[in-house]
Amino acid sequence: MAFFARLKEGLKGVKERWSSGIASLFTAEPFEESFWDELEERLIMGDVGAELSARFVEELKREAKKNNVLTKDALKSVFVSMISDRLSAVEGMGKPFDPDADADETPLVLLMIGVNGSGKTTSAGKLAAQFAKRGKKVVMAAADTFRAAAAEQLLVWGERSGVRVIAQKQGSDPAAVAFDAVQAARASKADVLIVDTAGRLHSKSNLMEELKKIYRVLEREAGANRVKGVLVLDAVMGQNGMAQAATFNNALPLSAVILSKYDNTAKGGVVLSIACDLKIPIRYIGLGEGIDDLSPFDPGEFASALMED
Repeated sequence: MAFFARLKEGLKGVKERWSSGIASLFTAEPFEESFWDELEERLIMGDVGAELSARFVEELKREAKKNNVLTKDALKSVFVSMISDRLSAVEGMGKPFDPDADADETPLVLLMIGVNGSGKTTSAGKLAAQFAKRGKKVVMAAADTFRAAAAEQLLVWGERSGVRVIAQKQGSDPAAVAFDAVQAARASKADVLIVDTAGRLHSKSNLMEELKKIYRVLEREAGANRVKGVLVLDAVMGQNGMAQAATFNNALPLSAVILSKYDNTAKGGVVLSIACDLKIPIRYIGLGEGIDDLSPFDPGEFASALMED
């Protein structure tokens, strides 16, 4: 099933919570001044954030005046283009990771981070399976040594996709696991190393320091240009997801966001907030539990599907 069709299916509930509320404003009648206040309010309710919502409305006003847009129906296409353009302007938006870019003898290292229950381990497994399908040699590291089931879950994904998993006993130093994994990946000439980490609240400083230690080890062993911080966000978190992204991005450089569980429980605005305010690219979007339910994020198709009647 093509991504656009799957996206439209997955966004049914999102449209009810966000875009249907907004799309209903964009009817064919001439619009009055109250339209702008209502639009801003509905954007805020859809998790776009107050400041960004105000900016969107002001920009849309300017575009309407500049292009002499007289109906709300005509304005909707302008709004869709504006959403798509803002998302596309973020470097790396929607682009899958390419292990061959700037390739050397060191594998591309994806450090999976996020809070408990965000879908890190599942996303790591899906990424590994997709790289393997492309003919890339992949190693995964079970650096979530706090939760016993995490290593077991990653091993299941490894068996399913034919990918080696580096793991140590529960309670081991996660940075040591990461170190061993880099050595193993380099020795086996792997293209990609995916490092799963324990879920941690972004507000817990001691856990964030542990994460920084893992990143420093990977950076030292693999090189800064080969290590990519990948934040997995549960899309239902809305603006709280924005707070998570901002805090993790302050702790270590984020190269990507994966929005997991983006189905009928989510709202649409967090996508815009992360892209426009934090300039972090959303590279993948998760619409289900299957291997193929992790798809590259397409800004244009997303904007069109979100505002489609």
